[in-house]
Amino acid sequence: MSFVGQRCQDALDMGQPLHHASVMKSNKLGNTGFETTEFIYGAGSIKGIGMSAHTRDKGISVEEALQRLSEAHALGIRVVDTADCYGAGVSERTVGEWVREHSVDNVLIQTKVGANNDDPPGVDLASDHVERQLTQSIARLGRVDLYMSHAPDPTTPLQEVLETFAEAQSSGRIGAFGMCNVDAKLLEDILTTADSADLPRPGWLQNYFSLLGRRDEQDVIPLATAEGIAYTAYSPLAGGILSDRYLDGAPVPPDSRIGAAGDIYYKGLYSADNLAKVAQLRDVARERDISVAGLALAWLRAHPLITASIVSPSKASQWQAVKEALDHSLDDESFDQIAEIFSDPAAGIAGRRDR
Repeated sequence: MSFVGQRCQDALDMGQPLHHASVMKSNKLGNTGFETTEFIYGAGSIKGIGMSAHTRDKGISVEEALQRLSEAHALGIRVVDTADCYGAGVSERTVGEWVREHSVDNVLIQTKVGANNDDPPGVDLASDHVERQLTQSIARLGRVDLYMSHAPDPTTPLQEVLETFAEAQSSGRIGAFGMCNVDAKLLEDILTTADSADLPRPGWLQNYFSLLGRRDEQDVIPLATAEGIAYTAYSPLAGGILSDRYLDGAPVPPDSRIGAAGDIYYKGLYSADNLAKVAQLRDVARERDISVAGLALAWLRAHPLITASIVSPSKASQWQAVKEALDHSLDDESFDQIAEIFSDPAAGIAGRRDR
């Protein structure tokens, strides 16, 4: 096991059977030697929402973030996800402050590199840029356990990108590396390049995935699974659309994720068709005495090919959905019933999962 994985072994309850649904399980992170809790805390809303300059200061404050981090830890979450560009660096600094103040050494710190705060945002995965940003991230965070490319860079050769991450790993500056926002064609190219150059493959992918966004089931997830690569999901509640807050004609609050960043990060998701599907999910949730958001997270938790999901409550009360998901088990019939509501024949996504 890698140096960071050993520090986390006791805290992550590795390999223990799940005796009660509310226990936060841990899953293997591909072939990296690490394990991740099934929920990850996403620190992308600290002093902004994501990387866009247009959403700067629309997220939560540093003080609120420190509280959310402690609440995540108390719930059993042992992985924190951030990026060098979130909040123009405030997110990384805040996570680093929390780690130092609480002497936290049983949490994996995951950050990303490549994206910037330009308008429109650009991506740079050139070796010198990654080296410079990694040094900065380590200074802010104290350490980087899991490192990811934030998005594809069409101008930097894949071999250079893989060589840079491999060197960072072999030198001990990171524990393992993965990649974000990767489609099936790019994943094929990454694997071919890594194998032909005798370079390490990425250990996991991190893409958008939710009941309202299941296209990766068509090609990316099957390919990743077949190659032993883990898959983690961000925006599992589609910016809050997978809740009851926008149903029955409720207005969109301007300070909500959809109100502040709907056209940037959730384009096309806020639609009458999607809201109708969420209303059907609410009917199922009422039958099971669980919230819509809780059931949406419980479905992802039950998904056999999803390693972990990133959650990012902006308020303490929003942890309730995560707690409900931990307490709510779905059998195959219930899983398929929910999947059928959000099936997309046009994309080749069936309601039933493979068994």
